[in-house]
Amino acid sequence: MKLSVVIPARNEAPAVEGAVRSVLGTLREAGVEHELVVVDDSSDDGTGALVERLAAEEPAVRAVRSHYPPGFGFAVRSGLERFTGDAVAIFMADGSDDPGDLVTYHHLLQRYDCAFGSRFVPGGSVSGYPFVKLALNRLVNNGIRLLFRHGYNDTTNAFKAYRREVIDQVGPLLSNHFNLTVELPLKAVVRGHSYAVVPVSWTNRIRGDSAFDMREMGSRYLFIVLYVFLEHHLSRGDYRRRGRLPGIDGRPSSAGVSTNGGEAVDAAAERD
Repeated sequence: MKLSVVIPARNEAPAVEGAVRSVLGTLREAGVEHELVVVDDSSDDGTGALVERLAAEEPAVRAVRSHYPPGFGFAVRSGLERFTGDAVAIFMADGSDDPGDLVTYHHLLQRYDCAFGSRFVPGGSVSGYPFVKLALNRLVNNGIRLLFRHGYNDTTNAFKAYRREVIDQVGPLLSNHFNLTVELPLKAVVRGHSYAVVPVSWTNRIRGDSAFDMREMGSRYLFIVLYVFLEHHLSRGDYRRRGRLPGIDGRPSSAGVSTNGGEAVDAAAERD
């Protein structure tokens, strides 16, 4: 299974090279066939030129300029339209995600449609998370968990992976900004795709500035959550997948994570 890694980058010149080289080294060492699709999201700090240089040096790196207006969701969507692998993961250009967790995701995707990480289960970790953002994160994620009853407690985390069939089915995508991090997994869940949850690690950036603005995202998150909720309860299953995807066992949860094909998995065992 070839794994594509989409890395949206807006003004990430201080951090993106380190993130790219770390992912390349980890996937090569693990023997995972891969490509990195680094999407320049209208940067004005030289990020685009830096990524193009990396692409010239590394055959597995593709430098892409988003053909949409600026916005995190637009940049990710641009990458999702161009990846060539059998599965795709979204990885942050600031290096906050652990590349080793991509290897775990790759193993999970042999058996499940989606691989979801959680920073807030035993074995997961966060480092340097600002207190106010952390408190809001827990409030929002617990609210989503109660609303959808899917048992998953880190829906807003962008760092997830999906088989190509899932990406093909969750469209059309509506989110232009960080609310895409909620739209993708919630649509995958309510449209009947299997998923496993594993602990992942997150470390706050040490270079550059975050593009995330909490003041702008509240209503956008709410819109997407309500949109998917209404689809789930009012569409009479019109958008749910039919049958099982090849290679997917579709087992229901045996670990209490979800009643919709979700299962908690031991990350260390998956890496082995």
